[in-house]
Amino acid sequence: MGEIVPFPADRPTLASAVKAFFADRDLAPATRRSYGATYGVVLEQLGAELDLDALTAEKLRRLLEDRWAASSPTTWNARIAALQSLVRYCQRQKWIPDDGDPTEALEHRRVPRGESRAISYAELDALWSRDDVGLREKLLWRCLYSTAARAGEVLNLNVEDLDLGRKRAEITGKGGHRETIVWDAGTARLFPRYLAGRRHGPVFVTDRRPNVVPADLDRAPDGRARLSYQRAWAIFSKASGGVWTLHQLRHSALTHLGEKGVATPLLMAKSRHRDPRTLARYVQPGIEAVARLTAEHDPARRRGRDRDE
Repeated sequence: MGEIVPFPADRPTLASAVKAFFADRDLAPATRRSYGATYGVVLEQLGAELDLDALTAEKLRRLLEDRWAASSPTTWNARIAALQSLVRYCQRQKWIPDDGDPTEALEHRRVPRGESRAISYAELDALWSRDDVGLREKLLWRCLYSTAARAGEVLNLNVEDLDLGRKRAEITGKGGHRETIVWDAGTARLFPRYLAGRRHGPVFVTDRRPNVVPADLDRAPDGRARLSYQRAWAIFSKASGGVWTLHQLRHSALTHLGEKGVATPLLMAKSRHRDPRTLARYVQPGIEAVARLTAEHDPARRRGRDRDE
């Protein structure tokens, strides 16, 4: 992972760059399918032998408009996320110059409140992979998604609350109750890198020392202050082009688990909701999940399977 993939030609083509991207990236199955669908259209429309230096913003904008103009904002944004992930990979390999990003001018669409509030797997994967996002933000965002915790709960964590070996932490939840959150392996790998040996004080801290000395509970050993919710919100909003909020990471985690068929009692344990009616507002499967459900239970599909048997 992360190594430059050699090519027989001095100038890789679009097709060879896509092939290298998939060979070098450990993507979730859903993300791989989504990216594959996007890149398939790109190769079909722009040509497999296109030189990467000919991959312009105008070509990508025209392709998006031609193929996905009528799609939902969620689908449109997912296509852009896939393109951004490929371009940033190519920039890391030095196949595309850092100042020549053809996806920079592509604009996300705002998702209406009536649609699913979940951020797609492809968009999340692109978010974690961005080179212009710092380690602190990558850890915070992954932690919020994998734990399905509230932003304030995670920002209030102290290093002493962490059990890094078991990938969990004790937090102060609603009503002042002490509760446990659990994160995934991807998040676990980032914690030691970010903490860099710190053993006490707030986990998420500012980049530099503040002008005003913070309270003892909000001060790290080196004098930096606990990262505020307002600052964390502003950074995430800017990174998403004003499309997403920090709270959507919690919504997205619970929606994705619900789409996978996780039972309500486990979802309530994960989210720490005490009322299923409250949980229902968070678990909002999107239209793609409905489409998969319909296809899986299509009578015609079952009849075809019976004939094959």
